[in-house]
Amino acid sequence: MELLNTKSFALEEFHEELAPPYAILSHAWGDGEVSFQDMQQDESMRVRKKGYRKIERLCNQARGCYLECAWVNTCCI
Repeated sequence: MELLNTKSFALEEFHEELAPPYAILSHAWGDGEVSFQDMQQDESMRVRKKGYRKIERLCNQARGCYLECAWVNTCCI
């Protein structure tokens, strides 16, 4: 499973049974969502997308709850 590191915003792969606790953001897709493919591209491209702000807010809140990882339905597999 792919999880988003809440500090670096990089995707990290974990075996499901070994995954650390993580925050979840599952929402309806809209224009400008960040996809898994976007996460593989240069960061300067994905940060311009409208949906990137939701990911930033999730990671900030997760870090506030001492969670190092997050799962987002638009960009994690």
